[in-house]
Amino acid sequence: MKLKGYLGDLMNGVINIFKPKGMTSHDAVSALRKILKIKKIGHIGTLDPNAAGVLPLCIGKATRIVEYLVDLDKEYIGELTLGIRTDTQDMDGKVIYTSDKEVDERQIYSIMEKYKGNLSQLPPMYSALKHKGKKLYELAREGKTVERQARNIKIYDQKIIEINDCKSIIFYVKCSRGTYIRTLCDDIGMDLGTYGYMSYLIRTGVGDFKINDSYSLEYIKKIGKENLEKILIPTDKAIGHLDELILEDRFYNKLVNGNLIKVDHHNEEKLNKSLRIYCNSKFIGVGKLMIKDSNHYVKMDKVLLI
Repeated sequence: MKLKGYLGDLMNGVINIFKPKGMTSHDAVSALRKILKIKKIGHIGTLDPNAAGVLPLCIGKATRIVEYLVDLDKEYIGELTLGIRTDTQDMDGKVIYTSDKEVDERQIYSIMEKYKGNLSQLPPMYSALKHKGKKLYELAREGKTVERQARNIKIYDQKIIEINDCKSIIFYVKCSRGTYIRTLCDDIGMDLGTYGYMSYLIRTGVGDFKINDSYSLEYIKKIGKENLEKILIPTDKAIGHLDELILEDRFYNKLVNGNLIKVDHHNEEKLNKSLRIYCNSKFIGVGKLMIKDSNHYVKMDKVLLI
């Protein structure tokens, strides 16, 4: 069966943006809105202004798939500079401590090896997390510090790319949602018995969205809205990490109306998971396979038929 996910409407899908350093994620959304002259655009997770790299933006009806993309793993290449600690844990902060302690490569490799797998991380004060309705960075700018709860994160992969005179470390990391790379740098610096801050960061991947397939806002402006199809990722392809479920054509009308549909027995591994639903050679949307009264049913969560 040949499946049709993207049916030709150029204003529905995902664009893999390369966000430059110095631009906020909100600025990137605003810029694309002006270029495409469309308001319905959203991102799937902020990227710090001082970091560059991958920032997928959802357009039109694709804004409704954001919830299926926010938990994607992230990949970065960063630089950790030793001997200095800043209040923001990155290059934009105020220097608050310095150290002349020298460390060797053996120590660096040994300590960084500890920062893999399941970890507990304390979110930084300079973050967009909220405390009693106010963002932490707003409180930090007022000179306030509040108690924060450590969060569970996971480092799937981490490796040293280069060590420069044991003063700075270029490294790669693949991590779960909610991981602060600048806090990782700060923690490693402290663990080495000195200090450290994130002096450079580029996000190279968000799930299947990779930096090699990203586009600058300048390029998008140059090719124009009429050529957007060349770079627009169809809505269903953007959530390709979800399993698919193909249903018989006779269910089409009920599916597009969001009705609960009784189906034959299906793979138990797909039960109660978000699935890409296809019918009549078309992508219908996202739904779940469930059991009710010993029968299998498909329930649509979002009808995204374009």
